[in-house]
Amino acid sequence: MDNMSAFLESQPFIALFLVIGLGYAAGRVCIGGFSLGSGAVLFIGLAVGAIAPKAAPPGLLGSIGLVVFLYGMGIQYGKDFFRGLASPFGIKANILGAVAVVAGCAVALWTARIMGFGVDFAAGMFGGTMTSTASLQAALDASGNANPATGYAIAYPFGVLGPILCFFLFKTLLKPMIDLKAPVRLVVAEARADERGIAGMAISEVISRIPDGVELLMIRRAGHNMRPDPSIHLESDDVIAVAGLPDTIGQLKLGNAEKVRSDRRDLDYVMCFVSKPQFVGIKLSDLPTPKDSSATIVQVRRGDVDLLPHPGTTIEYGDQLGVLVEPRARERVRNFFGDSVKAESEFSFVSLGLGFVLGGLVGLIPIPIPGIGSVTLGVAGGPLVVALILGYLGRLGPFNWNIPVVANIILRNFGFTLFLASVGISSGAPLVENIGGSGISFFLAGVCVLLTTVLIVLLVGYFVLQMKFDELLGVASGTTGNPAILAYANQAAPTDRVNLSYAMIFPGVGTIVKIVAVQVMVALGAIGVPPG
Repeated sequence: MDNMSAFLESQPFIALFLVIGLGYAAGRVCIGGFSLGSGAVLFIGLAVGAIAPKAAPPGLLGSIGLVVFLYGMGIQYGKDFFRGLASPFGIKANILGAVAVVAGCAVALWTARIMGFGVDFAAGMFGGTMTSTASLQAALDASGNANPATGYAIAYPFGVLGPILCFFLFKTLLKPMIDLKAPVRLVVAEARADERGIAGMAISEVISRIPDGVELLMIRRAGHNMRPDPSIHLESDDVIAVAGLPDTIGQLKLGNAEKVRSDRRDLDYVMCFVSKPQFVGIKLSDLPTPKDSSATIVQVRRGDVDLLPHPGTTIEYGDQLGVLVEPRARERVRNFFGDSVKAESEFSFVSLGLGFVLGGLVGLIPIPIPGIGSVTLGVAGGPLVVALILGYLGRLGPFNWNIPVVANIILRNFGFTLFLASVGISSGAPLVENIGGSGISFFLAGVCVLLTTVLIVLLVGYFVLQMKFDELLGVASGTTGNPAILAYANQAAPTDRVNLSYAMIFPGVGTIVKIVAVQVMVALGAIGVPPG
């Protein structure tokens, strides 16, 4: 063991990636339907850190991983975040999360009084239970000593494992329904003019009558497909082909459009990636098309989602365009837009770097709290808040802030893994050193705080507020905060609503409320207010 410890401490690079590799392997082990997933990286890191404490990587590495993860999250869900934040669900979810965190804070103060340890230790224990590095820093600054770090190190591991166990048991015992939606795909349907009562109408009039979410693609006349020129008047035997989402098309009760789709003599349908930088960030209404060809964009595929073209839709790297074009112009259209799959990994490193800088600067801004002083969002909250804003804007002047879905997922997962491995190795030795004696009290107090917080979210949210299971996992993950918890939540309920709910909760409840809470705890202890 001594030889292994000496080797790992002399080769921290190997130690780091050994933790990552073994962590993901251990995360695949399933016992009784339970597995840690990528969260196992943290616990393998704790084990390696316990036997080789000097193998811990620089703290900056873990911070970079955390920022990359949170920034990618904000960029992807910025638009959904601001739409949902003011929604009834967003307001309800944030109130629920805030109540749970405040209740956890009260339990931390109560256990400190019952078990006989100081409020500074309690503040650190609360930060560790809530896996909030930002609140630990706030507690250290407010207390002026290192005691919060001890409570933090002991409580942190259960702060990660506890919510994961709660999620597993909740799902196993209650067996909630999870609405797993298939990727959204446009469908094409057709209708005869005489059967729909539109024979003799001009195409311009037909278009004005088409409901939202449906687009007129083409007209089939005498066995040939043609573009829907607004001046054309439909004849009785004409067939119109429309595209839309399955639910919308289903309501119209239209027939299959197999003949229209399979006949490519007059009009062809081409899917091509937008991979040329000059087209990224441009609205569809301003997007040029190849000269000497009549190309019509009828579909935008972004990740797993199909979008009907809208003049205000902004093109992002990696978007695929569905284009109606004459067969002779197929290759010209592909070459015009670039059509390289590499677009899935293309983004502006200039925008990425500036976004990180803005996030770091915002994290430094002091936020005054009456009677307490000032707090900051720190290296976690600042980048996330900035990324949410930039993700909502999409483009600002010459800067395109968007990151393709595939590249975003890879960046987030790599950053998240670096963070967990770094924190695990760094926390292994302090955990071993402090787990005995008073450490047992910190651990038990942390268990009480964690269960209070998570169970309030899960039980009140599910039984009282009637929230969906995947939404609740996102709210609970954002309330507790650690990326490993979110990763397990995504494994338990693989829907976008988990990430969206997390992004809706984490900046405010998961960061700011906790930062304020620990400083209030320390302030109460400093002025002699009993913690119980």
